[in-house]
Amino acid sequence: MQHSEAKSIGSLIAEILRENGLEKPLMERRIIAAWPEVLGPTVARYTGEISIQNGVLFVHIQSAPLRQELFNCRFQLVKKLQEAVGCDGVIQDIRLLG
Repeated sequence: MQHSEAKSIGSLIAEILRENGLEKPLMERRIIAAWPEVLGPTVARYTGEISIQNGVLFVHIQSAPLRQELFNCRFQLVKKLQEAVGCDGVIQDIRLLG
């Protein structure tokens, strides 16, 4: 009996998710969940609905001044969110809605 190369459970799960087209939706959910963690409780308090469509994170922000401030640093936020969940390329931009 031959033994194949041993793989970790994590890498096997990632492989199964990728093969079944579930890796991207999982990463999208992780990015949405990471929003309040990355931006903190103050921003989370003014955050409404969050969704991802075609690589764009849509976030409803209830404060116009906060929305403008976040708009000015949206590309840094993309990077921070992707770093928080350990993925690149899931989102490319953030649209802040009122």
